[in-house]
Amino acid sequence: MSKWTKDSWRDFDIKHIPEYKDQNELNEALDRLSTFPPLVFAGECKNLKSKLAKAVEGKAFLVQGGDCAESFKEFNANNIRDTFRVILQMSAVITSKMKVPVIKLGRIAGQFAKPRSSDTETIDGVTLNSYYGDSINGIEFTEKDRNPNPARLLHAYSQSASTLNLLRSFAQGGFANLRKVNSWNMGFVKASKEGKKYEEIANNITEYLDFMDAVGVNTEKVIDLNTVDFYTSHEGLHLPYEEALTRKDSLSNDIYCTSAHFIWIGDRTRFVNSAHVEYCRGINNPIGIKCGPSLDPEELIKIIDVINPNNEPGKISLIFRYGESNIEAHLPTLIDTINKHKKSVLWISDPMHGNTVKSSSGLKTRDFSSLLNETTKAIQILKSKGSHLGGMHLEMTGQNVTECTGGIYKLSDDDLNSRYHTHCDPRLNANQALELSFNIAAEMEKNGH
Repeated sequence: MSKWTKDSWRDFDIKHIPEYKDQNELNEALDRLSTFPPLVFAGECKNLKSKLAKAVEGKAFLVQGGDCAESFKEFNANNIRDTFRVILQMSAVITSKMKVPVIKLGRIAGQFAKPRSSDTETIDGVTLNSYYGDSINGIEFTEKDRNPNPARLLHAYSQSASTLNLLRSFAQGGFANLRKVNSWNMGFVKASKEGKKYEEIANNITEYLDFMDAVGVNTEKVIDLNTVDFYTSHEGLHLPYEEALTRKDSLSNDIYCTSAHFIWIGDRTRFVNSAHVEYCRGINNPIGIKCGPSLDPEELIKIIDVINPNNEPGKISLIFRYGESNIEAHLPTLIDTINKHKKSVLWISDPMHGNTVKSSSGLKTRDFSSLLNETTKAIQILKSKGSHLGGMHLEMTGQNVTECTGGIYKLSDDDLNSRYHTHCDPRLNANQALELSFNIAAEMEKNGH
């Protein structure tokens, strides 16, 4: 295999990278990015990988969630706080049921670029570039907005840095204190059936902490009860951006992508001789690989061998996204192939992408029951093959949006227009995300996990 460098991906087959009109302007932006401080650090990435290795063993569980595509326009502290809070809530639910630590991983602080099924979009006879995410172009349907703009990469870095700063403050500054578990709740969750279940869990945690204090353990001084480790992730789609933020660790001399702790390869860029696979083989971050119906399991083995030749536990996560109607036809074969080749992987369910449908109003949506059914089937299939589900990957928000149908409030197609705010794919709202967590945790408990 040829020597890897941070730009060796340029000699491979590249897909879903935008074409910029002014290459000099792009190079100037990338040169500036290459001098900026790293967004994440090698030690954090190493810690995450070690925790994912525990999840491979069934000794931890991953909750990965956040926006389909982050927005420049909707960037504010409240949105970040609420997404962080829901992930804490989901984690409390899962830990209470499964009795394992939860790894908290946000689709945040970098999820700005999206592959699209078509390079262009036509409205009223006018054809323009498709919207590829705020780090590339704008969502407004004008030629100016839809032309890829290198300045957006600098904006994406700045917003990611600000987001990470706030997340670290929330994680280490007292917001995540388990004694505040009741205050994590939100009004629209509080009124629901799942909200009452959550309240019971919160009360049980408070009673346990009171007991610990009563027997002489000062819970305010126990770090693990007052802080959390929170990690970030995004699809490593825009390789010029990722290359500019690739750094060598001064302590180990290992190479890391410092734009996020965890990078994943999308379903559209996952293939042999892919530029995205080539880039990921040289970095020491944990790597996710999206697995959809188009996947050839034996080809995946070749990709895993390229990225993780030493079969290191925690390095590779397989994020499967088949859809409720397809999972039984595809997942067993994938598991059998992975087992045959004795590959160490973490199995993560992404029930969102395979269950996208168009509503009667023309809006994209996802039905809660389909998401739950796919994940339930995944748990049962993995158990039948001697393995286990190690995590879930959700497009979700802490906001009370109406983008996915179903759930405890039985949102219908008619409700979607009420608060449909996504820039790309539909997201679970906070209540739906919490409800899904309860159901998944119960199914995992039922299946002996």
